Amino acid sequence: MGNGYRKDGKNVYFEARKKAAMYNDTLSSREGAARLLGISAATLTDYERGITKVVPVENVVQMAELYRCPELENGYCKHECPIGRNRPIATEIPRLEGTALRLIKELNADKLQELKESVVDIAADGKISADERDGLREVVQQLKNIQYAISEVVLLTEKELGGKV
Repeated sequence: MGNGYRKDGKNVYFEARKKAAMYNDTLSSREGAARLLGISAATLTDYERGITKVVPVENVVQMAELYRCPELENGYCKHECPIGRNRPIATEIPRLEGTALRLIKELNADKLQELKESVVDIAADGKISADERDGLREVVQQLKNIQYAISEVVLLTEKELGGKV
């Protein structure tokens, strides 16, 4: 995506700083934020205007911590990192109710039992036969759905608790 990835046409680094300024007045100006981040105001301007093609990962981590915005890190991984682009990573803070329901749905006992049985059936002979490949794809998709739901819970928890969990 590049250029300080955007959400709803707005630069996420700028939006995160502006929201953070509600609890830390120093962040209301680029100069103040840049001083706390240990970068120049011109560099922060370039990030927030999308002039910098890819923001250095260490600066994204710093902004995420300073702005109390863990979704910046996930967004970077999902939108900027070529490895993370295809991973099931939540990039927005979900609502607690929706997250809880999604997790309950994905961790349904019957669904998990069926998933376990599928894995056992596929793995029993130590080989993946041609007719088992579609079943394996379904298993992996279900695991990705579970992974995404877990990612949402972790992101929501980090936001609520103000740091890594």
